[in-house]
Amino acid sequence: MAIDWQKKRVVVTGGAGFLGSFVVEKLQERGCREIIVPRSREYDLRNRDAIVKLYEVTRPHIVIHLAAVVGGIGANRRNPGRFFYDNAIMGIQLMEYARQFGVEKFVAIGTVCSYPKVTPVPFKEDDLWNGYPEETNAPYGLAKKMMLVQAQAYRAQYGFNAIYLIPVNLYGPRDNFDLETSHVIPAIIRKCVEAKESGRDEIVLWGDGSPTREFLYVEDAAEGIILATERYNGELPINLGTGEEISIRDLAALIARETGFNGRFVWDTTKPNGQPRRCLDTTRAKELFGFQAKYRLREGIAKTVVWFEENRESLRQVTFA
Repeated sequence: MAIDWQKKRVVVTGGAGFLGSFVVEKLQERGCREIIVPRSREYDLRNRDAIVKLYEVTRPHIVIHLAAVVGGIGANRRNPGRFFYDNAIMGIQLMEYARQFGVEKFVAIGTVCSYPKVTPVPFKEDDLWNGYPEETNAPYGLAKKMMLVQAQAYRAQYGFNAIYLIPVNLYGPRDNFDLETSHVIPAIIRKCVEAKESGRDEIVLWGDGSPTREFLYVEDAAEGIILATERYNGELPINLGTGEEISIRDLAALIARETGFNGRFVWDTTKPNGQPRRCLDTTRAKELFGFQAKYRLREGIAKTVVWFEENRESLRQVTFA
């Protein structure tokens, strides 16, 4: 089932972003010569005409849809309508016109936010529909989950080869470190580094620190996506993760050690915790296309801290204004 990448044209939406840049590198390593990364200034993927133009110009064999409008709890609370519409309309139209233009394979990237708020841990793909998602990110999670419905419906009616992957929370080099929109790991890394430099001995974090999360190093996620593209052609949704969970309180302590921050954390319990627990069952990915995460959390955090410290000046112009 391996793909001869040298003979394939691949569109990677979001290919200039955090996860997408690693997916593009993995494709290049495998010999893919024609990788198209649509940029928003030229192709607004919420717009039908832009999508049609993209497919007319590029005629891809494979589409890997990574583009998303996303952020942390705060950004989700401020933008529920935008996060729902933008993500839903992108996925629906990209898949529909991929079908019309004869794309051989469509790889849809979902989100762990699609799982019900209260789900038996570890999360199994079969539990995906057994309840409503956690409220603060439900609009985003449901919008992305519609691609699973669409993929299965199109496979049944048209024989269209679309697969749906569910990566857990990602982190790593090139992540978003803007405190207004970042996720938990880059936010805590930045807060710790800046507190250490300024001599502050206290950092405020949201919630009470009790929720648990699972984190997948971005390079592992990219490898999982490529392996699924190469080896998996089924209708079942597939989790991508490590199968290991850590509390936010313990995560903060780990990041403090890696950054050298020796102060204390103050937990703002007026802010939401989000989903109580989050950890994936990764059995299906291992069995169906041989994916298993390589990086342990401590190693990945260390690499991310080093990258952040080495790239702060270039990031400052974009995210620290």
